[in-house]
Amino acid sequence: MKQLMGLKFALMLAGLLVLPSAAMAEDATAKPRVKFSTTLGDMVIELDTEKAPITAANFITYVEDGYYDGTIFHRVIPTFMIQGGGFTEDVEKKTTGLRAPIKLESDNGLKNAKYTIAMARGAPNSATSQFFINVADNHRLNHREGYPGYAVFGMVVEGQDVVEKIRTTKCILHDKYRTPDGAVTPEVAVVIKKATVIGSEKKDDKKEESKKDG
Repeated sequence: MKQLMGLKFALMLAGLLVLPSAAMAEDATAKPRVKFSTTLGDMVIELDTEKAPITAANFITYVEDGYYDGTIFHRVIPTFMIQGGGFTEDVEKKTTGLRAPIKLESDNGLKNAKYTIAMARGAPNSATSQFFINVADNHRLNHREGYPGYAVFGMVVEGQDVVEKIRTTKCILHDKYRTPDGAVTPEVAVVIKKATVIGSEKKDDKKEESKKDG
């Protein structure tokens, strides 16, 4: 009997010892999330730090620096994408706090599908702060032989209705932002009031469970 109780205790102790490592493994696979609070509502973007480590880290740094706060979605093409992260509410290009360009990670296997987020750029390896959210499946933007493509690094997982509101907002040909695309700047500025790193889905679920238990 004593031997049986001793065995049970040993198994229970072993189980307790396994728990921390299991929790660590779970945290290692969790994906960070960023919340954009905009003048048209909130959206949450889940970042793929495994497939796009450089791009995701760059984006998080801009968020943590507060760089995106007060910037606008300056280029909206309703059948294509919505672009932001580079202009102030006065439609002036934001340069203070701009970081060095990053390596292009467009060959990471992530596709420019609807509601994914990717980095805007000129030449390859020139992306800094500007990003765009695909509002359609833009497969022509994907990396392929002879074409560098655009680096996808995450997905809008909450607030896709906000993306749709931005996509369908009335746009004008703004004096300060004239491009061959024509009238692409929202007439009423769509402002990112606040960008915040809010953690991961798994961590957030644990917080909610803790609240319920308490």
